[in-house]
Amino acid sequence: MTVSMSLEGKNIVVTGAAQGIGRALSEMVIGLGGNVVAVDMNEAALNDLAAAHPGRVLAAAGSVADAAFAGETIARGVAEFGALHGLVNNAGIVRAAMIVKMSTANWEDVLGVHLTGSFNFLQAIGRHFIERQKEGDKSSCSIVNISSDAGRRGTIGQINYGAAKSGVLGLTMSAAREWGKYEIRVNTVCFGMVETQMTETIRSDEFRDRYLAQIPFGRWAQPEEVAKPVCFLLSDAASYITGQHLSVNGGYQIGM
Repeated sequence: MTVSMSLEGKNIVVTGAAQGIGRALSEMVIGLGGNVVAVDMNEAALNDLAAAHPGRVLAAAGSVADAAFAGETIARGVAEFGALHGLVNNAGIVRAAMIVKMSTANWEDVLGVHLTGSFNFLQAIGRHFIERQKEGDKSSCSIVNISSDAGRRGTIGQINYGAAKSGVLGLTMSAAREWGKYEIRVNTVCFGMVETQMTETIRSDEFRDRYLAQIPFGRWAQPEEVAKPVCFLLSDAASYITGQHLSVNGGYQIGM
């Protein structure tokens, strides 16, 4: 028996798609046969992605924290591709500060993108999935929320980020329970230290050795390798997996 991770014929919404992990993931979805609704604030980079894959990418520039934008984007994706089959809530920002210096604005900005933004798109695509199911379309539906080891073990200097990523775990578990009757799969992938622009400070000379010493693999992850397990969860190879949190971190976080 051959197990395939094909995404042939599947249309996937990817937030934070313009660079880093989101760009690598979008490229991988396309390589596996899927189409992408690419969401990001960086319109120029989205257009570059779309130009590189004519007819395979719908660019949607806007803020995931805007619930109306989320609904409009899902509607555009359905109009463009006929139906949507997956969502990856990957958009993220960093606003670092120690707890006593954390401003309300920085707290709310990070929660708005990571947690509220994930909810907005999960809710919008969930409505589409449930409507399709009620109409008799039983094709697979999968949501992957991107969290972090910071949401499982805490972090220093980014309490906003840690709290948001912990919240994402709850978002996954609640949606998986509520939508299980529709066989809408909802899972989390928790990243460790991935070599992207967002982790430049942690990977700097000041912190590099301290963090690498905690990773059994002794190296940073690359965007392309962390995109693979996300595509697995989007694919039919993961048809009986829901409500789970998968750590992709080289062993940085190990536990039950």
